[in-house]
Amino acid sequence: MRRRRPGDELRIRSRALFVSASATRYARSGEVHIAYRVLGEGPLDLVLVSGAFTNLDTLWEISEYRAFCERLAAFSRLIMFDKRGMGLSDRVRAGTLEERMDDVRAIMDDVGSKSAALMGSSEGGPMSILFAATYPERARALVLCGAEVKEEKTADWPWGEGTRAEFEEWTNVEGVVERWGKGLGIDFFVPSRKDDERLREQFGRLQVQSASPQDAVAFMRMAFDIDVRHVVPSVSAPTLILHRVDDQVCHVENARWLARTIEGSRYIELPGGDHIPWFNGTEIVDEVREFLTGIREPAEPERILATVLFTDVVGSTERARELGDRRWKDLLDRHNELVRRDLERFRGREVDTAGDGFFATFDGPARAIRCACAVVEDVRSIGLQVRAGLHTGECELAGEGVRGIAVHTGARVAGAAGPGEVLVSSTVRDLVAGSGITFTDRGAHELKGIPGDWRLYAVT
Repeated sequence: MRRRRPGDELRIRSRALFVSASATRYARSGEVHIAYRVLGEGPLDLVLVSGAFTNLDTLWEISEYRAFCERLAAFSRLIMFDKRGMGLSDRVRAGTLEERMDDVRAIMDDVGSKSAALMGSSEGGPMSILFAATYPERARALVLCGAEVKEEKTADWPWGEGTRAEFEEWTNVEGVVERWGKGLGIDFFVPSRKDDERLREQFGRLQVQSASPQDAVAFMRMAFDIDVRHVVPSVSAPTLILHRVDDQVCHVENARWLARTIEGSRYIELPGGDHIPWFNGTEIVDEVREFLTGIREPAEPERILATVLFTDVVGSTERARELGDRRWKDLLDRHNELVRRDLERFRGREVDTAGDGFFATFDGPARAIRCACAVVEDVRSIGLQVRAGLHTGECELAGEGVRGIAVHTGARVAGAAGPGEVLVSSTVRDLVAGSGITFTDRGAHELKGIPGDWRLYAVT
C-alpha cells in the first residue's frame, strides 16, 4: 500500500476526540434491514466487523469502545453495524456466513463505498475472510484481530474453544438464561478488567440489548459450526493479523496459522490476554493506522486544545440515604441517561463516569456551556440538582483519556459551583464572546493545587 508522506491530510492528531457518529441508518439486504452508523470522514473506508453480540446504542455507552472507534475514525470513514438478528437490526435468525457477507455488501452499497478495508475481530474474522476472498475488488485490505478460524476443537484442529460435548454443556438454554445479563464474560473476554464492576454491568446490559437468550444460543450454534480453513488460502488482499499471546477465548495458534496460510500477510503478536480489541486498544489502532495509511502516530504525547466539563449531583449522599439503594440506583440510571443524551446532542465526548459525576470534553466552549445548561435543566425534571464547571486549555491525550493541568482546573471550577450552577473560568468566558451567552462575575477564587487566583463566572 502506498506510504503517505508526513504532512498528508491523514496526519490530523486531535480529530479522534471530537468526531461524532451519524444517526442510525438502515441498509436493505434482501428482506432484512441492517442497522449501521458512520463515523469520521477519512479518505479510506473501514468496516468494523465485531465479534459476538452487538447493539450500536449500548456499545456507544462503553467509553472504551467509543474511544477505540474514534481513534479509528481519525484516519478513516468508519462503518459500524449490528449483525442481522441483533441490536438495532431486524430480529431475524442469525443467518449464514454468506447472508451476513451480503449484509456487509448491502451496507457498503448504501453508503456509497466501492471498496473498503475490513477489520474482523473474534467471530467477525471468518466473515471478513470470506468477504475478502469472494470480493477481492471490494476488499482493499483485511485486518484480523483476535480472529477465529474454527471454534470446534477436533483432532485436526486442537486450538478451538472446546469440543462438541463441552459446547453442548455451555449452550444449554436454561443455563444461558441463568447467566444472561450478568456480564460474566468479562472474566475471560477482558481478564485485565475482571474486577471492574461498572464494566461487568455494562457487559450485562449489552447482552440483554443484543439478543434474547434463545437467539443468543442460536447465534452461538451457528458460530461454532464455522470453519474457514479452506477459504483462507484464497485471500489476496493485503492482510494484517494482530493477536494477543495469552488470549483466553481464541488461541494464539489461530493467528499463527492464519499468518502461515495467507500469503504476504503481516503478523504482529501482542502481549496480554484481553480478547476484545477495544481494551488497551491504542497499540492496536497504531498498528492498523500504519498498515492502512503508512503513517504511525508519534510516540510522544499529543496535546490538543479542549473544553473540559465536570458535573456532579448535589447532596447525593443524603438522597441515597433517603431513597434507599434500589430507588437511588434507578434515579441515578435516569440521570446518566439524560446526561449522555445531552452529551450526544452537543457533540461532547464522555471521558469518565465516577459515581454520580461525569467528565466530558468538547471541541467548542459554547457547545460545552449549552450542554452543561441543558444537563442542569434536564436533571432538575427528575428531582436532582447538579453543579457543573468548565475550563478550556491544552490537554494531553493519554491512551483513551485526557489529562493535564486543564483537566484539574476544570474539576476545581466544578467544585466551586453552587447547586444548579454552571461555573466557567475566565478563559471560557473570553472564548465565547459574541455567542449571546451571558455571565455573572463570581469573583476571584483560589483553586486547590492550581497556582494563582482564578476569576470565575456563572452562566446566566
